[in-house]
Amino acid sequence: MEENQGNFSIKYWAEDDQPREKLMLKGKAALSDAELIAILIGSGSRNESAVELSKRILASVDNNLNALGKQSLQQLMGFKGIGEAKAISIAAAMELGRRRRDEETVDLKRITASKTVFEIMQPIIGELQHEEFWIIYLNNSNKVIYKTQLSKGGMTGTVVDVRIVFKTALEHNAVGMILVHNHPSGTLTASEADKQVTRQLKMAGHSLDIKVLDHVIITEHSYFSFADAGIL
Repeated sequence: MEENQGNFSIKYWAEDDQPREKLMLKGKAALSDAELIAILIGSGSRNESAVELSKRILASVDNNLNALGKQSLQQLMGFKGIGEAKAISIAAAMELGRRRRDEETVDLKRITASKTVFEIMQPIIGELQHEEFWIIYLNNSNKVIYKTQLSKGGMTGTVVDVRIVFKTALEHNAVGMILVHNHPSGTLTASEADKQVTRQLKMAGHSLDIKVLDHVIITEHSYFSFADAGIL
């Protein structure tokens, strides 16, 4: 039925253009990003193979898989040859990739530097289009024992409920914490609100002997550390 409608199934392509067979013969690492996406969508249109269509989709996001992962179903369906089912397949694959990166950070249990915080949190909040404020709780060996989202939305001093922050710290026997939030704009500058929240939690932690060790601002590709900048 699909061939009668003018779509070209992979099995009818020239041998060099058959990503599934190439994966089986040469392994998944031998395939380009476009070939992997072509396997997801299965077929192109009457005038365009799945590989060509995949190349066109990737070109629209400057061949950046992180950018592709941010595309909505509607944006993906804007390409001729991509219907709802194919758009969902692409979105699901991108989400699995994101979750895999998240799970791989489980091994990064000890915070040795601000870069470690970035490696843990970037897969979680680095690509979001809205701000989220998280807290990483540590034991006396600077190992992560718990992390939680404290708020979602704009960053102001009012979003922080100090009682909840330290109640959670006591429940997990934490002796230190690292504040983390993202800047969807990509700006790596600490605002006055960012500094106010840091001061508020740092002061509150003194009486409980729970230290605020850092406040890290995360963007998609980089980060800013209060501790590294000497403004903690």
